[in-house]
Amino acid sequence: MKLNKEDIQEYNEGLLELHQEKLAFTQKEVTNAEAIIQKLVDFQIAIPSWALGTGGTRFGRFSGGGEPATLEQKIEDVGLLHALNQASGAISLHIPWDIPKDAAAIKALADEHGLVFDAVNSNTFQDQADQELSYKFGSLQHTDPAVRQQAVEHNIEVIKHGIELGSKSLTVWLSDGSCFPGQINFKKAFENTLESLQKIYAELPDDWKMFVEYKAFEPNFYSMTVGDWGQSLLLANKLGPKAKTLVDLGHHLPNANIEQIVSLLMMEGKLAGFHFNDSKYADDDLTAGAIKPYQLFLIFNELVAGMDAAGMNHAKDLGWMIDASHNVKDPLEDLLQSVEAIMLAYAQALAVDKEALENAREDNDVVVAQNILQNAFRTDMRALVAEARLRAGGALNPLGFYRKADVRDKLIRERGAKTVATGL
Repeated sequence: MKLNKEDIQEYNEGLLELHQEKLAFTQKEVTNAEAIIQKLVDFQIAIPSWALGTGGTRFGRFSGGGEPATLEQKIEDVGLLHALNQASGAISLHIPWDIPKDAAAIKALADEHGLVFDAVNSNTFQDQADQELSYKFGSLQHTDPAVRQQAVEHNIEVIKHGIELGSKSLTVWLSDGSCFPGQINFKKAFENTLESLQKIYAELPDDWKMFVEYKAFEPNFYSMTVGDWGQSLLLANKLGPKAKTLVDLGHHLPNANIEQIVSLLMMEGKLAGFHFNDSKYADDDLTAGAIKPYQLFLIFNELVAGMDAAGMNHAKDLGWMIDASHNVKDPLEDLLQSVEAIMLAYAQALAVDKEALENAREDNDVVVAQNILQNAFRTDMRALVAEARLRAGGALNPLGFYRKADVRDKLIRERGAKTVATGL
């Protein structure tokens, strides 16, 4: 289904007077409000194809109905999100969950919804029905060269799909590791992984990037072969300039200082981008900003400072993606909330007085430095984010319009109550 632009405009008219009052107040409080609005208009966050259906726990999956059963329907769902918030103009595919059978037709459909294709993601953490060899004991790290080669060939196939769709990057996340002491030789596992990644890297087009993702634990709990940002950075440095480290907010040990990690990766020119989500205990894949909104702001504060220092384009030079699992929420509502939280954190970071903050740091004035950050975090930026949506043609209140228009009920009537999307 598609949303009618006239319906969105009519909905906005009923909210416009109150919005303008809030906007005027915020513009008085935030000195660079107009510049922030423009950066928000330009900023886009990719939606993962695997997050458009209901997620599952170890014990069950409770479908909400109307889930997209095909890649075409997933593109339509991202189109719905983008029509509402005008900030979800890209989709990130996971292969083989979402293999495009007709790349030209899929690309045309995406274009119809105002979408482009972001990073393509490989999958060697599951055995597929038609594959010859198992990844039970690893993929790119495996002791058997034939298994490693099978995983390499899969990644090369993913690159080829991405080229057809206009993508410019490959994300590699590996579940490779070990469950018990003595199970693997750490050095050999890392060397096998590097050798395998080098074969994949050699197949990248000149204008592509490889995003090397890391994760502290799960599904292997004794060791992960790419278990932290240092191991990912080591691989990326050995691979070459097209390889960079991808940060997933849930892929760290508890209380890890992610903003410091981000700062150092940017310093080295090796930050690929983000998988945004939130967590309480581990890789919970919760709505971005639902648990630790201040951490999300602090991460964006380092991002804005680092990008500005390097003269980077905020919207294009890093990869911005969501990676979430919606076990109890309507996936589309959850994704709308995540995008909103990301945009708010970005806007707050743009409002930080960088010069005053640096002066406080140089003077070792801890109190002033803390106040500068917390004042920006506590400033209500919702009116600026809403204004950016309005100027781009979106809804002032995307979630409100989504519910008023009964989008989920319409999807259920159109697709059925028993459809189950591919993905986790």
